[in-house]
Amino acid sequence: MLDGMTWTPNTPTIPSTTDLSLLAGARPTPALPFLISVADDAVSERAYLALRRREFVERQGLFTHTDRDDIDDDPRARILVARTPDGSVIGGVRVAPCTPVDLGWWAGSRLVVTAEAGGATAAGVGSALVRAACAFVESAGVLRFDAEIQDRYAPLFTRLGWSDHSAGAVISGRAHRRVRWPIGRIEQLASSTKAMLAGVLAPLAEQRNGLGPEGFRGDDRVPVPGGDLIAACDAIIPSMIERDPEWAGWCSILVNLNDLSAMGARPVGVLDAVAAPTTSQLTRIVRGIASAAQAWRTPVLGGHTQAGVPAALSVTALGRADAPVPAGGGRVGDTVSVIADLGGRWRPGYQGRQWDSTSARSSDELVAMSSIVPALRPAAAKDVSMAGLAGTLGMLAEASGTGAELDVGAVPRPAGAAMGDWLTCFPGFAMLVADRPAAAPAVTAPVTPTPVTAASCGRLTAQPGVRLRWPDGEVTTALTERVTGLGPA
Repeated sequence: MLDGMTWTPNTPTIPSTTDLSLLAGARPTPALPFLISVADDAVSERAYLALRRREFVERQGLFTHTDRDDIDDDPRARILVARTPDGSVIGGVRVAPCTPVDLGWWAGSRLVVTAEAGGATAAGVGSALVRAACAFVESAGVLRFDAEIQDRYAPLFTRLGWSDHSAGAVISGRAHRRVRWPIGRIEQLASSTKAMLAGVLAPLAEQRNGLGPEGFRGDDRVPVPGGDLIAACDAIIPSMIERDPEWAGWCSILVNLNDLSAMGARPVGVLDAVAAPTTSQLTRIVRGIASAAQAWRTPVLGGHTQAGVPAALSVTALGRADAPVPAGGGRVGDTVSVIADLGGRWRPGYQGRQWDSTSARSSDELVAMSSIVPALRPAAAKDVSMAGLAGTLGMLAEASGTGAELDVGAVPRPAGAAMGDWLTCFPGFAMLVADRPAAAPAVTAPVTPTPVTAASCGRLTAQPGVRLRWPDGEVTTALTERVTGLGPA
């Protein structure tokens, strides 16, 4: 990736073309200001290609006639260029997906800085382009970002935060190293939403039946002792209530009925607790609740309603199940499958965070989807929550006393969703189920006609945490340890 810069490792004096501004303390003052942006015109692209030819073909002799390859013809590839105020391109780098279908695995390559830049300008441009490439791919929903660099630059990349993985190709006598930029999006989401639960809920665990019976401990849906009644409870964050009251009301029913469905329960009714600063906002929230309750054919049995106070919304759903499906019923070797409605779109205002697959569905479709897990009766199941698909898989694995591995290429997802977004968003209707391998074919062909897509795409493992398996056989870590800290259910 960093083939077009001059850098001599392990020397006390920093050459003028060295890019160590992040590593050597104070940032050098650039001789010329520059701005990095996506090359969105043919002139910038040609200037970048010309820089590459001068560096890789003419100066370094890495290629005989041209350094162009198939990536340059990939319409998904993006070029980032550094421009001076007069528009001159003084450096660039390209990033592109590594698979025919974009799975969120990208690579950076052909990073070059003009030899004429010289001095402090060259020293700042290279690392700025590397940082910009990392930021660009993360914003595009990428989960794995690789590069193959000349081995003399490996220490620089290591200091910039990249990890060195293995030896790469030898090109015209120049040895290369394979390096990877760490992307912690899944871990960060799980840490921010679930990691505190064990400590916060510890006082409740000390009570008799606290946090639920064995097999169901620590979940937001639980069998009520003494019968077949199932209770689930979820709240909606205040910012969402204030921003989109009707959608908040709709989602308060959606998430609770998803909870019941994941436990194999049939809904009986819900109770709501609604508050808002004004009657108008209160009315809009209730309108969303009523619309969703009618769509799922589940009555609102009662609750609490209050105006003149800060916005708040929580719902408790009640259902019945003779043999509830636990989240902690998996075991090492079980096949993990995803059952999801891939229809719909990103909810306006929640791009990359909330997929709306339910608001355009008919009541028949919604009710049919809710009956899938009760009909399948897998060993373990969990509805995908705000921790995202990967984080929810970590919670199912934790409750089962296992870890998990997810085959990225097998995960069903909408065409309009980047893999990084899909594995970390709230997906509307999506279920994770784990069952003995012999039962997997039944999961991927649900008995109830519904608009869902189902696929086996992972397994429960003895190693804790969640790992992602990529088409080239590489395995990366998404979650290093337990999600909630509550342990096996």
